[in-house]
Amino acid sequence: MSDTRRLQVLRAIVEDYVQTQEPVGSRALVERHNLEVSPATIRNDMAFLEAEGLIAAPHTSAGRIPTDQGYRIFVDRISEVRPLSRAERRAMGTLLEAADDHDEMLEQTVRLLAMLTNQVAVLQHPQQSTARIRHIEVLSMGTHKVLVVVILSSGRVEQRMATMAAPLDDDSLQRIGQRLVEELHNRSVSALPLPMDQLVGTVEPSLQPAMAIVAHTVETVLEAGRVDRIIMAGTANLARSDRDLGPSIGPILEALEEQVVLLRLLTEMEQDRRGLSVRIGHETSHDSLAETSVVAAEYAIGDGGAAAKLGVVGPTRMDYGSTMSAVRAMARYLSRILSEG
Repeated sequence: MSDTRRLQVLRAIVEDYVQTQEPVGSRALVERHNLEVSPATIRNDMAFLEAEGLIAAPHTSAGRIPTDQGYRIFVDRISEVRPLSRAERRAMGTLLEAADDHDEMLEQTVRLLAMLTNQVAVLQHPQQSTARIRHIEVLSMGTHKVLVVVILSSGRVEQRMATMAAPLDDDSLQRIGQRLVEELHNRSVSALPLPMDQLVGTVEPSLQPAMAIVAHTVETVLEAGRVDRIIMAGTANLARSDRDLGPSIGPILEALEEQVVLLRLLTEMEQDRRGLSVRIGHETSHDSLAETSVVAAEYAIGDGGAAAKLGVVGPTRMDYGSTMSAVRAMARYLSRILSEG
């Protein structure tokens, strides 16, 4: 595919098909694009592209549509990913900076990306295995209830309720929290199990049963942070792609709901020089996603911090340029906000 004009023809077919959702013919290419050659020449170029497996004729149509391989050639030759518009950047900043905590920020990110791309947006929750414990608080929530709050170096705040065998005053709860901070500060969340006997032995005998309960609750919080999760938004956008996906919408929704397939795919996707990962059609290596493309970028929390993927899932007939732009911009913006705390 070194022939410049044939690449121009392929690009024009992809752009027209993405916009119109109709097979593209040689006459339409001549009318819509400044290719400066005759329809006969365009037909010859299209015949070459079809022989190379880059375009195909659906059913008996005279027009052609891109194949997965054709989309791949097109995507690989997008050398410059355009920046977001000023309005898009303003919307991004307003929504994300208004988030009250770490989890809400991730939720807002996914919803905004789904809105910008009109696709299904997915965010791989970063594992906390590289994070460290920064602070622990134990707060009274009633006679026998306490709230255990664990603050991590990633900026994430985890909390969980615990039931005590006997009521404790605020001073006792504060003492338990202080002992936990002294023993566990800067400990990697992946360093499990916690040294329970050592932790229980740091407080006087009267507080040891309560310390055991709180320490086990902290361990439960840390264990939960090591489980892969996905946040998703915009699944209703698939309904607007019924002409592209047809009966395959059902299996796609099942794969999205199951999450295991997506988690494996996102983990395996490697970024290119543009800071993006793109899997098209059968490149997803899963039959349920064979009619879709996945565009993802990595976001991270600080230098050397936990990293995960943010991206979108949509039909192969997507606006790759705009989608790649939105995904990369959102990932970079999210990384910056999370790194700044």
